[in-house]
Amino acid sequence: MPIKIPEDLPAYDVLTREGVMVMSEGQAALQDIRPLRIGLLNLMPKKIQTENQFARLIGATPLQIELSLIRMSEHQTKNTAAEHMESFYRPFSEVAATGEKFDGFIITGAPIEHLEFENVTYWDEMRQVFEWTKTHVHSTFGVCWGGMAMINYLHGVPKHMLDAKYFGCFPQTNLEPASPYLRGFSDVCTVPVSRWTEVRQSDILAVDGLNTLLGDEDTGPCLVEDPSNRALYVFNHFEYDSDTLKQEYDRDVAEGKQIDVPLNYFPGDDPSRRPQNRWRSHAHLLYGNWINQIYQTTPFDMAKIGTTDSDSA
Repeated sequence: MPIKIPEDLPAYDVLTREGVMVMSEGQAALQDIRPLRIGLLNLMPKKIQTENQFARLIGATPLQIELSLIRMSEHQTKNTAAEHMESFYRPFSEVAATGEKFDGFIITGAPIEHLEFENVTYWDEMRQVFEWTKTHVHSTFGVCWGGMAMINYLHGVPKHMLDAKYFGCFPQTNLEPASPYLRGFSDVCTVPVSRWTEVRQSDILAVDGLNTLLGDEDTGPCLVEDPSNRALYVFNHFEYDSDTLKQEYDRDVAEGKQIDVPLNYFPGDDPSRRPQNRWRSHAHLLYGNWINQIYQTTPFDMAKIGTTDSDSA
């Protein structure tokens, strides 16, 4: 089954060219099934690139997915055309006011990790988002800053500034091979990392119920499960395109910033050579497993999402 997105969304043409099955709203209406509703709260500056990345992963499963694009209510992006935002995004305040519910919800990263959470201009609304997911979302996926912010709000787990940026592709050890989220995973997988902050395993272990599924001795926890809140937190970037780290490196070089060549990314660590993608298969496995778990456990009656009946579904 395909992912349902508007025909005029840039991701529609991108995914079609890549062979990902996509479906217009008109086509979807002809099918007598309930699609899984997935919301994407996009906090990244390059909105279209991020849309493509996540739509590519969640659209590769056999299930019909209805993707909804959501933004913070008052924050105005400077990197994406206002026309695009007006055409395809809804503010969170509007979504919350309707009372609608989602089978899955993704909260992306944001380039604000140097700020304390309380100093983020939209932090008050982010806290509302986290509370809202408890009653209106069956499974939430926090990514990088989004994951760090959510685990901090819900469990008080702090983020720590690093002396040097974790930048490159790092091996992550499969710590829970029996987890349904890691079905098909190798013992070790390589994942892009790009951050100035970290969550520490010692802080995860101090909270009852949190379970680290993937991690690395150098870069710390990668994927953490939070069953009590029906949530996953991933602090690295399975969704990245092959050249995303290169774009970040080239940008910083062009701006004269001090930046190291991303580790284990370019062949021979030579930035003049084409980078190799060694995480794509595990990215599809992770998000495919997440979608499958949602499908297996979410109520058919969406009104039951976030209720006691949902927990027993």
